[in-house]
Amino acid sequence: LFFLLLVIFPIYWMVISSLKTNAEIINTQEVTYYPHTVTAENYVQLFQLYDYRRLLTNSLIVSVSSGLAITFLSILGGYGLARYTFRGKATMLLFFLLTQMIPAILVIIPLYVIFSKLGLINTHLSLFFFYLILNLPFCVITMRSFFERIPYTLEEAAYVDGCSKLTSLIRIVLPVMFPGIVAVFVFAFIGAWNELIAGTIFLNTSNLWTVPVGLKSLIGKYDVKWGVLMAGGVGALIPTAIMFAFMQKFVVEGLTSGAVKE
Repeated sequence: LFFLLLVIFPIYWMVISSLKTNAEIINTQEVTYYPHTVTAENYVQLFQLYDYRRLLTNSLIVSVSSGLAITFLSILGGYGLARYTFRGKATMLLFFLLTQMIPAILVIIPLYVIFSKLGLINTHLSLFFFYLILNLPFCVITMRSFFERIPYTLEEAAYVDGCSKLTSLIRIVLPVMFPGIVAVFVFAFIGAWNELIAGTIFLNTSNLWTVPVGLKSLIGKYDVKWGVLMAGGVGALIPTAIMFAFMQKFVVEGLTSGAVKE
């Protein structure tokens, strides 16, 4: 129960703060645990003054596109690592694991130099490739564990029935491991949706900002628009909450099925 409160209370505080007036939020003499005066002013300002709809659109474009690309490439890479034996396979897996020990901030500056020479700075493509580089190794390893749990005899039976390797993968293997595919997509999507530092460095124009970058702009040197900031946090939470509500069954099943190799 204690840990449940640790998770729920910050969300509750964010929601009620988004419904308070600015005077009530900054009043340090009297801390209120519910809004004395309920107002939607913060949400109105968020959409009218800060173009929050555009921020949501930009985040969805980058997160969905990178999530789909990572999922597709993870399927190909995971299948190859699970079904084939080749020289350097163990070294490749070790390299993928070692990349997870490197802080992402270390590769941002070299990538900034590369992207600037390619003309990708201040474009969504820079974020797309960054999230691809950041999340792909872990997703490939995860997808490999899903493929290894599926008996190869299923594919052999498909070959006997006249299926090619691609046909057996699409019609036999992928439907069986659909929960694992959903789990990988959700991981890639959340990783891109919540990321701030790369968006701050690679994007300079406000009409290209994602939600985290746009909310960061509400924190000024001398003033913080707490009400609008909390409203933006609630708005950023809703898409992920809806996605988890519809996909939680597949996510839990996928993560647990890939946790143990039989």
